[in-house]
Amino acid sequence: MAEEDIQEQEIEIEEEIEDQVEDGEELEEEEETITITLKRSTFFAILIPIAFIVGLGSGYLLWGRGGSATTTTTTTDGSAPVEAADQTLPRYDIPITDEDPAIGPEDAPVTVIEFSDFECPFCRRHTLETAPQILSQYEGQIRYIFKDFPLRSIHPQADPAAEAAHCAREQGEFWAYHDLLFELSLPLGSETYIQYAEDLGLNMSQFTECVENRKYADNVQANFDFAAQLGVRSTPTFFINGIAVVGAQPFATFQEVIDGELNGTNQ
Repeated sequence: MAEEDIQEQEIEIEEEIEDQVEDGEELEEEEETITITLKRSTFFAILIPIAFIVGLGSGYLLWGRGGSATTTTTTTDGSAPVEAADQTLPRYDIPITDEDPAIGPEDAPVTVIEFSDFECPFCRRHTLETAPQILSQYEGQIRYIFKDFPLRSIHPQADPAAEAAHCAREQGEFWAYHDLLFELSLPLGSETYIQYAEDLGLNMSQFTECVENRKYADNVQANFDFAAQLGVRSTPTFFINGIAVVGAQPFATFQEVIDGELNGTNQ
């Protein structure tokens, strides 16, 4: 394909995504699984728009620079998995710091890193429906890490909510605060952040000072910058031992990748 044709396709896809975001269009989920194989020369360039659309509704998307991307999914009729010819799964090295909230043993064989946004409805669905299944099914076998990727252009409360959650983390209550934010019993906003802190019995003077001074703004921004540079453009996006999974996928998708890591069948 000519370089000019590729550039024109990229522009058309990017414009389509921008129109959907501005119009608040919801992307419908599809049950059909899509298998994608792209050459190195074109893959990363078109990942961003495709990831946003495909990742939300159909099989998980694996991407990489320096190789082909491959998806592996199980068919609904119980037949053999459909696989692309190249089975090498690109992996990314995601740094983990002491300020990244984590559940599970440090020496767990599988690490799941989630880049998320507290105002993202797909992140909320994953948190309420899928994450509990993952943590229950693989208790003691995975370490689950949360990192911020606030889509502030469409989610004005994503940054404040993330910063408030880190203020709760310094008092040992990140995950409880995280759950309250996603349960959305109250609309996100400054009064809600204070109310949740009071509900959890936090030291309010410490919490309030932390929030007002935006103590963790740089931490949130650093997570965002790293993920954006890596190629993340939508939430939630996951890395399972470095293998990328895009979108609020069903438990079976995570199970397939995690089992592959535990069994040594992922290459």
